[in-house]
Amino acid sequence: MRTSWVRRRAVARSAIVALVTGLMLLAGLAVFSIETTTHATARIAAAEETTQQWGQVYLRIGIEYEQLVDFVRADSAVGREPLIASIGSAEENLRWLNSHGGPAESFQARTLQNTYGGYSYTLRDLVHAQAYGDRKQMESDADQARLSASALRKQASVNIARNNLASAALLAQAQRANHRLLVAVSIISGIDLIVVLFCAFVLVAYQRNTERQARESRHRAAHDGLTGVANRSLLTEKLDEAIEDGRAGLLLLDLNRFKEVNDTLGHHAGDLLIQEVARRLGASARHYDTVARLGGDEFAIVLPDVTSTDDLLRLGRRILTALCLPAEIDGVTVDVSVSIGASLFPIQSANAAELLQHADVAMYAAKRGHLGVALYDAQSDENSFEKLAVVGDLRRAIDNDELELHYQPKVRVSDRTVCGVEALVRWRHPVRGLVFPDQFIPVAEQNGLIRPLTDVVLRLALAQQRTWREGGRRIPVAVNVGADCLLDPVFTDRLRELMAGYGTWPEDLTVEITEGAVIADPVLAAAVLTEIRALGVRVSIDDFGTGYSSMSYLQEMPLDELKIDRRFTSRIDSTAGGRAIVAAIADLAHALDLEVVAEGVEDESVLTALGEIGCESAQGYYMCRPQPADVALAWIAAAPVEVLA
Repeated sequence: MRTSWVRRRAVARSAIVALVTGLMLLAGLAVFSIETTTHATARIAAAEETTQQWGQVYLRIGIEYEQLVDFVRADSAVGREPLIASIGSAEENLRWLNSHGGPAESFQARTLQNTYGGYSYTLRDLVHAQAYGDRKQMESDADQARLSASALRKQASVNIARNNLASAALLAQAQRANHRLLVAVSIISGIDLIVVLFCAFVLVAYQRNTERQARESRHRAAHDGLTGVANRSLLTEKLDEAIEDGRAGLLLLDLNRFKEVNDTLGHHAGDLLIQEVARRLGASARHYDTVARLGGDEFAIVLPDVTSTDDLLRLGRRILTALCLPAEIDGVTVDVSVSIGASLFPIQSANAAELLQHADVAMYAAKRGHLGVALYDAQSDENSFEKLAVVGDLRRAIDNDELELHYQPKVRVSDRTVCGVEALVRWRHPVRGLVFPDQFIPVAEQNGLIRPLTDVVLRLALAQQRTWREGGRRIPVAVNVGADCLLDPVFTDRLRELMAGYGTWPEDLTVEITEGAVIADPVLAAAVLTEIRALGVRVSIDDFGTGYSSMSYLQEMPLDELKIDRRFTSRIDSTAGGRAIVAAIADLAHALDLEVVAEGVEDESVLTALGEIGCESAQGYYMCRPQPADVALAWIAAAPVEVLA
């Protein structure tokens, strides 16, 4: 590409140089022609002037000769006066020829001037003889003058002829020079014309190339580089156009399990799959629909002239059917499945931004419910303005210390002694009052606030633990750590600094994680948990049994404790298989050398059953609800406490 551009640039510059050179040559020839013509004209003019002077000499000598004849015949002074007046009349012309002519002219003029001097002397002698009445001398002088005049006229005539020949030669030379110049000008003009035509061709080609590049640039600016379909910018433009027409539908789709393709087959295979999906979308969409790639594995289709949700869902299902077919990627058959969200203007959305937002909400609803295609439902939209307000308020709460911790004691099942507490965060909202974690923890996880929130919870828990320790009570504390923290390579460093700052005894701190926390990046999560255990901190898997691949992660993750989720604990007496499931989980944990903690204990019978099964610890409303630090401490003080210093 660059070589072609360099070649075109070199050709264009060469054409310009050739054109400029040709024009300069024409200009040079014009100057040379002017100078040559001027010089030739001057030479011809000089030759003509010389010829004219010789002609004057010839003419005046002839007049003198005629007057000589009249002088001899005249019988009065009046008849003889013209000769007397004209003697030496050609002298002035001869002097001019002597001074202005070339070397040849000067020589001829001097030669003839000498003869002419003798001729003039004879005429004067004739006049003198006539005055004295010497007829014989007069006749002798007249005869001599006639001979001299004849000779002079011949010499003048020869010089006139010679100068005429010279003028003719100069004129012929000038004509030849002009002819050569004309030929040269014609040749150079022809070359210049060819160069001009070539330059015009280059200019037109350059213009077309520029226009083509401009079209390509506009196309690239509006289309996705990998698939060739529209990008987000063009999608927005087409969406606005469809909305202006009064009716518009939008399908937003996302590939299911696309990350598995990338991780298993590599990013090249992922790109091939994206290209195949784009091809199928283009083939299944209507010819006036706009298919766009928003990024990653996310696509959108603008559907103009859709008037009902039924039509929108019908088109969505047609797209789903076309996409959900196996694809051959690098020799491997890959099952393709997508989740599609649909939204309609103006029934469900008021503008382009809402169409995109609502289709996105519907798409995630389809993904969560494995629906294939889902229509936007305002009633189930969790992305409300109230939620957006919660994000801003939560950010301020983290910065303004509006978070506080409540503590729920854990007891040993065998003797009902307190063996620690779990720190549970609450939000003391200035308007809404006490807000429980299920109302803001998901918001924090979705909006990048879980890391700073976890840091605040750790700081509050370790500070309270130090206060209790300074008061004479050593109480182990368990803290829930957000999933995003396990993807943070420097989380362990921050934990170490907090523990050092509050003088925490590592064995008195337990970090609780959920199974879902290790799904995103198991390798990194395992590395972070290993670093945490290296600090001496205990690691507990919380809400066990509600995740994805429990058995696998129990073997791979560095753990100390397993907490059975309340959904299993609550069924231990109410269903036939409830006790068996809890017992199986406890046996599995003990086989992996893990302590077992049961959550959600609501009555004595459940607590007794847990003791029979072999669970070491339990927590729940039956023993104590989560309480502020001072209330929890008062409850602990009144109960049997194993952990007192």
